[in-house]
Amino acid sequence: MTIKAQILDLFKDYNELSVKEITDKTGASKQMVHLILAKLLNEGKVLKMGRTPKTVYHFISKPEAAKTTSTLVLTDKENEFLNANFIVVTETGNLLHGIEAFEHWCLQRKLPVQKTFDEFLLTKKKYNQYYNKQGLVNGTEKLINTKGYEKIWLDELFYLDFYAIERFGKTALGTLLHYAKQGQNKYLMKMMMDVIAKRITDFIKYSKADAIGFVPPTIRREVQLMKFIQNNLRVSLPVIDIKKVSGIIPVPQKSLSKLEERIRNAENTFAITERASYKHIVLIDDAVGSGSTLNQIAGKIKNKGVAKKITGLAIVGSFKGFDVITDV
Repeated sequence: MTIKAQILDLFKDYNELSVKEITDKTGASKQMVHLILAKLLNEGKVLKMGRTPKTVYHFISKPEAAKTTSTLVLTDKENEFLNANFIVVTETGNLLHGIEAFEHWCLQRKLPVQKTFDEFLLTKKKYNQYYNKQGLVNGTEKLINTKGYEKIWLDELFYLDFYAIERFGKTALGTLLHYAKQGQNKYLMKMMMDVIAKRITDFIKYSKADAIGFVPPTIRREVQLMKFIQNNLRVSLPVIDIKKVSGIIPVPQKSLSKLEERIRNAENTFAITERASYKHIVLIDDAVGSGSTLNQIAGKIKNKGVAKKITGLAIVGSFKGFDVITDV
């Protein structure tokens, strides 16, 4: 039996294991165990939870057999819509799509499936008014009207989708981003890139940008979502140099509940070391809550004369004003 097969059998018995537990039970080296776990992560067979030295790997059991009949009757167009707009990660770590995901979500909340689907359709239609012709949400006005900023440095701000909507919670893209980032899961990151890569590159071309920038992360992780996005985007433009500088204790934006705290955090923990100058930079981040990170970095870029125009682009953003998004 291969080491990989032994590890999978252990996961089936114990469900959650640390690297030490696996090495103790198999006799394999730590290096070998890490290599196999990396493969299992990419295959979507395990989820990585926690950070070193308290990392634990959770086994994703096989999904239950699909129902032979569904209580939800959809047209082909509605089925396609649900597949694109509804994703659920279950409490056992299974990833569900479309009808299966929606029925699971309703069952957990004891809601009538068909009636709730009709309500979901109406809710999504209500949100359609917020998307422009390119399918993006324009958050510029919200940023301008947010009290607390001394100056708005961003010329424009957009995001690909809302992070969450009323009643139904996280959007499909919000769900992928959340679990990809928190679980440091490359399998989910690849799924997310399949959804967003072309949209981002199209936006950059449409904006006629001559450089791009990526907001660096605050918390150290083995697999950084923003670095993954940067490495997997096929954009032949210069990438400006943005440094994250922290004190002894790194303080992530999501831990700060007040706008003024987020502004001070962004103002004092990012540095621009770029020497070249450009006409238009598209600055990319994973999520927009308060907008402070993108805005303050834009200010630093402009103050150094690196760019005349800066457009912010986030994967997801808040709906009501600039709510604090605390879980990504």
